[in-house]
Amino acid sequence: MFARRLCRTLVFGMFAAQFAHGQQSPFTLAKPSPTPVVFSPQTLADLKRLQQAALNSDYAYKQVAHLANNIGPRLSGSAQAARAVEYVASELKAIGCEVHLERVMVPHWVRGEESAALVQFPGQAENTTHKIVLCTLGASVPTPADGITAELITVKNFDELKALPRDKVAGKIVLFNYPFDKQMAAEGRGGEAYGEAVVYRGDGPSAAARQGAVACLIRSVGGADYRLPHTGQTKYADDAPKIPAGAVTAEDADLIVDLVRQGPVKMKLILTPQQLLDVESYNVIGDIKGSEHPEQVIIVSGHLDSWDLGTGAIDDGAGVAVSMEAPNLIQKLHLKPKRTIRVIAWMNEENGLTGSKQYWKDHEKEMSNHLAAMETDGGAGHPLGINIKGKPEVKKMLALVAAILQESGAGMLNFVEHCGADIEPLEKADVPAFSPIQDSRFYFNYHHTAADTLDKIVPKELAENSAVVAVAAYALANMEQPLPR
Repeated sequence: MFARRLCRTLVFGMFAAQFAHGQQSPFTLAKPSPTPVVFSPQTLADLKRLQQAALNSDYAYKQVAHLANNIGPRLSGSAQAARAVEYVASELKAIGCEVHLERVMVPHWVRGEESAALVQFPGQAENTTHKIVLCTLGASVPTPADGITAELITVKNFDELKALPRDKVAGKIVLFNYPFDKQMAAEGRGGEAYGEAVVYRGDGPSAAARQGAVACLIRSVGGADYRLPHTGQTKYADDAPKIPAGAVTAEDADLIVDLVRQGPVKMKLILTPQQLLDVESYNVIGDIKGSEHPEQVIIVSGHLDSWDLGTGAIDDGAGVAVSMEAPNLIQKLHLKPKRTIRVIAWMNEENGLTGSKQYWKDHEKEMSNHLAAMETDGGAGHPLGINIKGKPEVKKMLALVAAILQESGAGMLNFVEHCGADIEPLEKADVPAFSPIQDSRFYFNYHHTAADTLDKIVPKELAENSAVVAVAAYALANMEQPLPR
């Protein structure tokens, strides 16, 4: 007790001494430093106008409808890809963008014939075969013209393959039966499920070839299971022979696994893709020049090429269309972005990424003036908010933007490691990167399949994505100070 009294006496004596010398009381709260203004009241009002205009516009839907229905599949090097470049350039000019095409050489791979049948299997009726539904993987080499007939072996993963002696694999066709996690997708984590399974599409053929396999098949990477094969790019490693590669439907993968358990199974496989000479193509660039800092650039983008099985509506006509909507609405509302808003329709995301690589080469010296980059490449499902790859303070700076977007249920701000394949070179240069957080529960049902068609897009949800992109683009262009890097 005495010690407490002594302590109180000393403390109050110290305070009295401070007062006697005119010092500030330690109980007086220091005035908080003023919070920097991120957005002017006018900008916030304009963001709300943009949001409402986007939610009530059908411009983006008309654009994706034309790309999907009128032009169709747009695999790099194809006539449809070239036509899409012309179309998007003309549309961006029509809404008042300064448009130019940036040349890029792209791979020209064509699918050819693809067929497979089980020609020997347990319980087989005499003189019958069992058709297998499959598609060739992008970049695959062909089988001989008359095909490959070989025994099938099945493994779930790389570890199971490596555990097999080489003589059990050599001369055979390997099927990787790694299932896409549909439960994970149903929980809204479709991207994670895709990431787990897609490694077998990329690395499976070379892994099988190292052990002497003559061809490689994978279980399709995606959900739905309506006997739809999912295509996509494979990657041949330098240290392995190139062998033909394809993706079978989930149902046919299950069938093969069941039959292989019962006894020997042989398949006749015919794949006749061709890798033609590279073709000249273009990234389409459309600028709305900044009124105060025209040299500073905010990118909004999607990729113009698509796989050839469907018509590329959700992957990625939708991303191009919502990116085009941003300058369309800005011009219609007579808004003046302080910084340049640049729409990019990337070429060759699907099977090479040469468009984004060429953009980096052409603009590397201007990276200090690239203040933000956004890519939409996750379909057209309802947006929940914005993914961010950037400094922690970015989230706080965009809080008022999130509050506006929350009016349409898109107010989440989420930090991620990666926002988009085409903007990855900019991410690596510490340019703040963004993408819409989109409902991914159903996207991988149709991704890279013949079912990627316009009917999969809900116009209202596409408009909601347009609102996210337009509001984010204009907000980033009109911030009172740039984002930290």
